[in-house]
Parts: sequence; C-alpha cells; structure tokens
Amino acid sequence: MRALVQRVLSATVSVDDQIIGTIGQGLLIFLGVTHDDCPVDLEYLVNKVAKLRIFNDQDGKMNRSTADVGGSILVVSQFTLYGDTRRGNRPGFDQAARPELAKPMYELFCDRLRQTGIPVATGQFAADMQIHLLNDGPVTLMIDSLDRTRSR
Repeated sequence: MRALVQRVLSATVSVDDQIIGTIGQGLLIFLGVTHDDCPVDLEYLVNKVAKLRIFNDQDGKMNRSTADVGGSILVVSQFTLYGDTRRGNRPGFDQAARPELAKPMYELFCDRLRQTGIPVATGQFAADMQIHLLNDGPVTLMIDSLDRTRSR
C-alpha cells in the first residue's frame, strides 16, 4: 500500500459536480493498493498516518498529529500511485490491485482510521473525481507499506 499524504488547510472531493467529501485542516491522503497488500500493510499505514506529527507546535516545529490539532482526513483511492513510467511515455498499471481487491482494502483503511477517533471523509472508489485543496506548507510525504520492513 502507498499513501501520498498532503497537509492541507482544506480539501474537497466532488463527483459529477456534487461535493461528496470535505475537510478543514488535516490530511488529504491518496491511497494506492497493490496485489500483495495484506492486513499488516494496512495496519502499518493506518498507525503511521494517525500518529504522523507534521503539524506545527507553538515553537513552529512539526510535532503535532492530526488528532492533536483537531483535524480531519480525506482519503481518496488512487491506483495511479502504482503507475510504472520506466518504459515509454504511457504509464503501465500492472502493479495496481484489481478493483475487487483494492476496494475492500480502501474501505477497511478508512474504517480503521475512523476507529482512531479522527474524522474521515472519503472520495468515491473508481469514480472520476475532482479534488480541490489548499496545501499547507506545502508538506507532502509518500508512505509505503514496504517501509515497515525496511525500518527494522
């Protein structure tokens, strides 16, 4: 699993000109799922995101989490995070999980994030979405579940 995390002052996701998810201060997460993702990968990303300290404290240091600042999270499915651009100019998406695997993992990720007590809004899986965001910083991080095995 991969999460592209952006610190935002606000973010909104729309489908067919209808707003389906919106947050104020918090995190916008684009979530990608690959073939061999498992519950351990999901739990790693949920815990990492929920505890990620990328909001400024009173001294201007990134030392506070989303929960610490009373923020929210908007999660949008994003299979293109597994796009392969090494050959040619058209990306290949062989590493992205098929929808029948990706959708349940996406939904479980959102549910597990909600269980941490952080308010979570979502996009619509497999829809053509428009995202409006006001980046804060900007602060953008890529978190990959493979990091859990590399950090030992």
